[in-house]
Amino acid sequence: MINNIVSMDTRPQMTVTKPTTSVTSMGMPPILGFKTPQLKEKAIIKVKKLKRGDNIAVFGDIDEEYVDIVEEEVRFKETKNKQNFFSSPKFVTPTLKRRVKYLKNCYIIDYIQSPKPFCGLGTEAVKNLAEKAMFDEIAQGRIVTFSTPLIQEASPAIFFYKLGFRFTNPASNEFIEECLRKKIPDIPVQTGMMYLPKSRLHKLLRYGELF
Repeated sequence: MINNIVSMDTRPQMTVTKPTTSVTSMGMPPILGFKTPQLKEKAIIKVKKLKRGDNIAVFGDIDEEYVDIVEEEVRFKETKNKQNFFSSPKFVTPTLKRRVKYLKNCYIIDYIQSPKPFCGLGTEAVKNLAEKAMFDEIAQGRIVTFSTPLIQEASPAIFFYKLGFRFTNPASNEFIEECLRKKIPDIPVQTGMMYLPKSRLHKLLRYGELF
């Protein structure tokens, strides 16, 4: 056999691939009319914690699980047998015992404001707070508020009342009940301390509005 190969290039050969247009790549047309969905609006609710050490006295009717009942002594000073300007008066200090209700650790709603009335945003905010309070080992589901209107014509009493809150003043609860039975559209402003009983707390979390 005759080998006609005179020389051989032993250098490594590099294969160069020329760029070609990809078959699968194509320009995406713009989506007309597409808008980023807005986040769901929420009611503004301002809440803070009250501590037992704040010694906030509660007057009226309230569930015992909301308060510590402390028996305190009240002293009064009275002058007796005051004779003349130079003589020293004698003081009588009688003692009187009274039972004082002090609020336990709880949440207090300072104010709540919804961007859209009558659409459930305020109810949702209170329900979220109620759930938080229920799992709080310190607050143990206790929530209070003071029905103070932000403006003279409005009062949040009906809103809180429908969610299960009750006044510590029984007369205020009876008045609102009567207004609801008679379906009075413009209920006069009611102010005072309101609290959420435990029994109504569970109903609020389970069913939402009670009325």
